Amino acid sequence: MNKAWKAVFVLSAFIAAAQCLNCRQCPLNLFGTCLFGSDITCNNSTESCYRGEAKFNATGTISLQISGCLDSDLCGQTVTGSFLGAGFTSSFQCCTTNLCNGATSVQLSFTVALCAAILSSLWGLWEM
Repeated sequence: MNKAWKAVFVLSAFIAAAQCLNCRQCPLNLFGTCLFGSDITCNNSTESCYRGEAKFNATGTISLQISGCLDSDLCGQTVTGSFLGAGFTSSFQCCTTNLCNGATSVQLSFTVALCAAILSSLWGLWEM
């Protein structure tokens, strides 16, 4: 009977590892659009998908948004710190279903195409 319990425990550990959460990762969110985003699988079952926001205290209007996987202990927390002398406050909101933390990201090829279109229109103005 002891071997049966060990087998059940090992099997459940493998199932838990296979059931890790899929989240959207966004290292750079600019004006509400995720650049360089991708879907990732969290490393372990103690992680949740999250959306985070860092607000700089000096300006109050500049904020950065990121998303990805985060240890569940940090969910709902607010963290303060400083970066290059500027104070900031970060908050993390979590969810626990696959891809629950954001919409599909804009792919780099779209960004490159948009930049090329803008540059070509500006080039046309310089030619006049």
